[in-house]
Amino acid sequence: MPSAFPFRKLPVYLGLLLLTQCSKCKKDDPAPIDQLPPATQTGANTVGCLLNGQPWAPVGNGTSQSFQVNYDPTLSNGVFDLRAYKYNGGSNGDQYIVLFLNPFQSAGTYDLSNSSVTNVTFNNPQTGCYYNSRDSGVYCRGQLIITLLDTKAHIIAGTFEFTLAKPGCDTLKFTQGRFDKKL
Repeated sequence: MPSAFPFRKLPVYLGLLLLTQCSKCKKDDPAPIDQLPPATQTGANTVGCLLNGQPWAPVGNGTSQSFQVNYDPTLSNGVFDLRAYKYNGGSNGDQYIVLFLNPFQSAGTYDLSNSSVTNVTFNNPQTGCYYNSRDSGVYCRGQLIITLLDTKAHIIAGTFEFTLAKPGCDTLKFTQGRFDKKL
């Protein structure tokens, strides 16, 4: 008489059960986008982006600010200047991003390829590459969107995406950029 449960297949069933249970035990790393600060408009003093798909955020050195935004509506028809530094603590130097607008008076979308109004800078001393959108031979395309400029609450927030390229250096794609700063 055949048995109701095929015991000779028991090791196969147990093996499959163990395999499916163990695969649930592996802790998945968060997606790169989930490692960035949220896009807020509260003066959270945060900035971050994906650089070629990997999270990039400032890292301080304990004595200097790693993120600052300056806004002066009275200087040369208004100036916006965002600076974020990633101090590496070594002799190789530090990475940094600078986004600069002049003139700047209000929230809106700004074309980062217009070098008469904007300047985009990225320094990567580990590769020896320095990108400045106003230098000849440097390609820069993208946009900066100021989503909030609240002069009463002293908060500025926005998003950015841009690409930088330079002969002899890697092409850099900054995506999902966001910042939120108390002025």
